[in-house]
Amino acid sequence: MNILLQDWEYPPFDRIKNEDYEPAVREAIAEAERNVEAIATSDEPPTFENTIEALETASRRLDRVSAVMSNLNECCTDEELQAVVMRLEPEITRFSMKVMTDERLYRRAKAVESGEWRAASGEQQTLLEQTLKSFRRHGVALPEKEREEFKQIAEELSELQVRFGQNALGDLNEWTLHLAEEGDLDRLPQAVRDAAAEEARSRGLEGWVFTLSAPSYVPFMTYSTRRDLRERMYRAYGSIGGRGNERDNNETIRRIVALRARQAHLLGYDTYCDYVLEDRMVQSLPNLRRFMQELKEAVLPAARRDLEEVRRMAGTQQQPFMPWDLSHYSELLKQQRYDFDSELLRPYFPLEAVREGIFGLYGRLYGLRFEPAPDIPVYHEDVRVYRVSRHGAGDGAAVAMGILYLDMHPRPSKRSGAWMTEFRGQYGSVRPQIQVVCNFSKPTADAPALLRFSEVETFMHEMGHAMHGMLSEVQYESLSGTNVKRDFVEMPSQVMENWCYEPEFLATFARHWQTGEVLPTEYVEKIRAAQNHMAGWLCLRQLNLGMTDIAFHTVPDGTAVGKAEEVEAAAMENLLPRVEGCCTATNFSHIFGGGYASGYYGYKWAEVLDADIFSRFKADGIFNTDTAESFRREILSRGGTEHPSVLFRNFMGRDPDQQALLRRMGLTDK
Repeated sequence: MNILLQDWEYPPFDRIKNEDYEPAVREAIAEAERNVEAIATSDEPPTFENTIEALETASRRLDRVSAVMSNLNECCTDEELQAVVMRLEPEITRFSMKVMTDERLYRRAKAVESGEWRAASGEQQTLLEQTLKSFRRHGVALPEKEREEFKQIAEELSELQVRFGQNALGDLNEWTLHLAEEGDLDRLPQAVRDAAAEEARSRGLEGWVFTLSAPSYVPFMTYSTRRDLRERMYRAYGSIGGRGNERDNNETIRRIVALRARQAHLLGYDTYCDYVLEDRMVQSLPNLRRFMQELKEAVLPAARRDLEEVRRMAGTQQQPFMPWDLSHYSELLKQQRYDFDSELLRPYFPLEAVREGIFGLYGRLYGLRFEPAPDIPVYHEDVRVYRVSRHGAGDGAAVAMGILYLDMHPRPSKRSGAWMTEFRGQYGSVRPQIQVVCNFSKPTADAPALLRFSEVETFMHEMGHAMHGMLSEVQYESLSGTNVKRDFVEMPSQVMENWCYEPEFLATFARHWQTGEVLPTEYVEKIRAAQNHMAGWLCLRQLNLGMTDIAFHTVPDGTAVGKAEEVEAAAMENLLPRVEGCCTATNFSHIFGGGYASGYYGYKWAEVLDADIFSRFKADGIFNTDTAESFRREILSRGGTEHPSVLFRNFMGRDPDQQALLRRMGLTDK
């Protein structure tokens, strides 16, 4: 029997082969179709149990198999798996759309709503409401012709989104900068040189090789004094997915945008953005535009000041000042202003110590323990697995909370960035299996993996997502963990980044990997002092990305979208010269390859919430277990069972204070 169709406790990565996916997915679809048909044709009167709960579990095997396949395609792929996914994703979408446009199922769900049934819990009521909303938002009420068109669009979009990511990964992996002369490495820290030498050796080359993966690209752009090489790196990274080759994403973007616009029109919305935002905390496009404009007006003066200070740091020799100059001179400005070189921090943040520090924080706040699980199969030798349990809850007995997979280092088979996902979500007494994927600096022959401070923040961020999933305690998987409104999902992860700036937390793990010396107090003070370095500029950058997202998804006729870099340039508040051939959109997987379309603004929206929430932790004490327990009980454990505004009020006792973010950024005293 196909290993993927067997009942296994953990994904059997050591036995799965690429050829297993196709028959397993198709058999799982057939099984799910039989389950759904039984619900639709049941002679029994519709009830919550035989209709709503039954639909919740009808495709559980398919969900498990497809989760393994799609997650591995993101982090451990090859050409064969990519081809398999490209064939199967439309079939999975076709099944999903068949369910959500089945009028028989919709009638049964409506009958439950209008019948004498009364929810035993608010969670049941939420599941019913979400089920009915999902039917409507997938076009069940459309005339047959339009309903069929909507389904065909969904299938094509699933294929296009996979293709977008594969194109971007191919372009990222194709380009390298091979340097043979020591002089080309001027001012690059030794750790960066060692990593580049290791990369060269792995490719059978002499000298040093730099790639477009973050651990290589970011420090090169930050420290290299070779402006000509920084320009080459910048242009290479900025043209990912837009180089005019067979992987160019411009036409893929046009088609995605056009299809999304058509879906929205079919359902009666003016734009795709209107369609998406109806089901978000922000609720509407006018509300979103107002939020973005108010925040932009607040940070734009600071962003201009930041840029002008960096320009002055560069002096007249770097004229005109270009985007490939920004990271380099921003770092020099930070060193001058705060007497602080962030590279000096890396020896104090070896990956294993950071990991144990984060584990310790969750132990202190929520009683969690993380025990290595070498017996659980992994899909790559870099992956580490942990059994997570909770202690001190209830009668004090240890309670199993789930499984955590950590995949920390870059490789050609993994897309860029960092993310959290699940092989299985929590529901009832079933505990989740959660994956955290990052692209952190690798160990070298002479040193362990040493993280930049920004990578420590990233690790904290993704672990915030993971613990949102791990601490979930709901009955239905579709409402558990991170299954919340998209502009709320980043709050639990972003709030955890705040601890990175707290001396009491840093003191628990930040020690020099060679000497064991605790991170010096003066370094901690400089980290805190530099916390808002370029804060206005960085906030404007996030707003620019959000405005780009909105621009693509508010074109009334999606077919009218021009070249990606032109749309992006028109949407952004451009304070630096535009570089022809470079843009973010053709590598913007969040909105064209993932689930953030019309939702990238959510990072800033959630930042308002996280700044406000952390103010309570600061007032009560960052390790206060009563506050942590309240946060766990009122927010982390609740998933999407209630509206996020209700969860926020339950914890804070009031609505959000938008000034909290500006106060944290040092832009207001209010």
